[in-house]
Amino acid sequence: MIVDVHAHTPTHVGAVPEAERKVYPHWRTDRPVVTTNSWADYAEAMADADVSIVFNIAVDDPEPMTGLPYPPERTNDNTAEFVADDPKRRIGFMSVNPTWDNVFEEAERSRELGLVGVKLGPNYQNFDPLGEPALAFYAYCEREGLPILFHQGASPMRHAPLRYTYPLVTDEVALRFPELRIVMAHMGHPWGTETAVTIRKHPHVYADVSSIYLRPWVCYQSLLAAHEWGCMGKLLLGSDFPIANTGEAIAGLRRVNDILAGTALPRIPEDAIEDVIHADALGALGLEVPA
Repeated sequence: MIVDVHAHTPTHVGAVPEAERKVYPHWRTDRPVVTTNSWADYAEAMADADVSIVFNIAVDDPEPMTGLPYPPERTNDNTAEFVADDPKRRIGFMSVNPTWDNVFEEAERSRELGLVGVKLGPNYQNFDPLGEPALAFYAYCEREGLPILFHQGASPMRHAPLRYTYPLVTDEVALRFPELRIVMAHMGHPWGTETAVTIRKHPHVYADVSSIYLRPWVCYQSLLAAHEWGCMGKLLLGSDFPIANTGEAIAGLRRVNDILAGTALPRIPEDAIEDVIHADALGALGLEVPA
């Protein structure tokens, strides 16, 4: 089974009106990224995945980041409604901000909607990932068996603090909450080595490879670190839709060694790459295969 663990809920049910179309020219080096998209766009992008995990990030002002046409309080409702449209192939994660007064009420409400994990982006949501509100929320997620996927590493958004997404912050979280299942997004790019040594030491901490294949050297360097530290088995497939799709993610991983032509640099074993593509992500995160 191929599971794409990192995709964002479409912004529109139907076709995107031209006036609401948002394009970011610098998120990829080869083409602009259109961040507004439809349910049909998502289905096409996930064609190579058997199951995808889908979410958005609950931010106070979504306009600068994605141009979402709905208010932040609709974030989890939109994800739940989208998952319900194809429940055999989609698993929904909620997003909340641990500093909200109603964070636990919203988490419980989102669980009633059928969302089974959490997406957090401390840099985008402007909360300290080691602050008391965050720690209290992690304790709740550990107790209730809710995996958390953290944005990790770089961001093109100027206002997003990098210190909140440095991979060693996740080491601190995992030390405090050893049973909490965590995914470190993007292998913490560009800090792939720091991510590798973090997932290596914590049984329930994983990393996804979303977006790293868009930068060949970062991809090679990150996968090599995971291989040399013996933790390739802790890597999960992810596309980061709408920045990329599942097919691009798979193809990008499979060509990771292409840049080594004419060099004596060590190669990433092809069977290890295939293991990432076919990783048992749901089992790792304690989730059930959609019925």
